[in-house]
Amino acid sequence: MKLNEIRDNEGAHYRYKRLGRGIGSGKGKTSARGGKGQTARTGVALNGFEGGQTPLHRRIPKRGFRRVEFRPVYYVVNLDRLQSALDAGKLKGDQKIDAAALVQAGLLRRAGDGVRLLAKGEIKSALTLEVAGASKAAIAAVEKAGGKVVVTTPPKPETKPEAKAKGAKAPEANAAVEKAPKPDAKPEAKAKGAKAPDAKAPEAKETGAKKPKAKAPGAKGTGSKA
Repeated sequence: MKLNEIRDNEGAHYRYKRLGRGIGSGKGKTSARGGKGQTARTGVALNGFEGGQTPLHRRIPKRGFRRVEFRPVYYVVNLDRLQSALDAGKLKGDQKIDAAALVQAGLLRRAGDGVRLLAKGEIKSALTLEVAGASKAAIAAVEKAGGKVVVTTPPKPETKPEAKAKGAKAPEANAAVEKAPKPDAKPEAKAKGAKAPDAKAPEAKETGAKKPKAKAPGAKGTGSKA
């Protein structure tokens, strides 16, 4: 084997095709860069551009916003680091271990808004831990070793109270609606639909009576002689 005889596996590397050497070569004229303009230059990346139509990031509706400075900051501690600190004598297993104890032992630089316990590694000693959050696997591992995990952060509710109030009616309101008697027809409807007993006024009777016919001029009784 000589250095000048070293070759790569067959088919592992494609041979470079020269650009700009005639239209018949397949990579001539514009050298596979298209026409003139922005996209014909190197270093151009039009992220989110979809040919002029509204891009995807503008078609999707917005779902809310949370300010970054108000986001809680939790620091993570794994089981293997706790076991290493116990073996080194930085932590004592007979005392409650919280965020302040972890900072004092040098496992964390600061407590932040709390500590989250994760299940990487193995714990062999029985510990009593007070943390802001912990994974199910970490809690199971600590309890298996004879310890206890106290989570101080309350769990998030499954459904929002606003959604419940909107979707379901209060039982008191339903009972009040059922007990309340159904009102009768409106008085206006009664007045329109039912006829009053004195519907026919004396004026109407008088209008219905036959009027005497007017006598023609020259008729008898008018006082004129024929």
